Amino acid sequence: MKHIGNIKFADGAKKDKKRIARGPGSGHGGTSTRGHKGQKSRSGAKVRIGFEGGQMPINRRLPKFGFTNRFSKEIQIVNLSKLQELIDNNLIDSVINPEILFSNGLIKKVDIPVKILGDGELSKPLNITAHHFSKSAKDKIESSGGTVTVNE
Repeated sequence: MKHIGNIKFADGAKKDKKRIARGPGSGHGGTSTRGHKGQKSRSGAKVRIGFEGGQMPINRRLPKFGFTNRFSKEIQIVNLSKLQELIDNNLIDSVINPEILFSNGLIKKVDIPVKILGDGELSKPLNITAHHFSKSAKDKIESSGGTVTVNE
């Protein structure tokens, strides 16, 4: 009969701790699983990341290049030609906003600002809401009879 006092772990569920430096009979005597000689075999051995034994590290040997602007703002762009493709495939009505662009796969995220660029032509008047418009895009949208709304 099983009682709480005589429950045992399943076979193979518990492993004995590796007893290091307890003589040759333990199987972990001698070098105590540290290999032979070298900095990492010594007691208290710590080697920081990137340390190459005093040799000039690779991050200092290689030339540095490039620049990352910390103040750049991420903007998703959509050309008028892509909007015309959606019109041709009857996927959109006359109203376009970031949510509609997202649902049609033209932008990756709704919360990142969208800029409409003027590459392409429009055959139908559209009411477009976006965060930014290029001058050519704004002119083409308004000349086709549509409206431009800047989202803040």
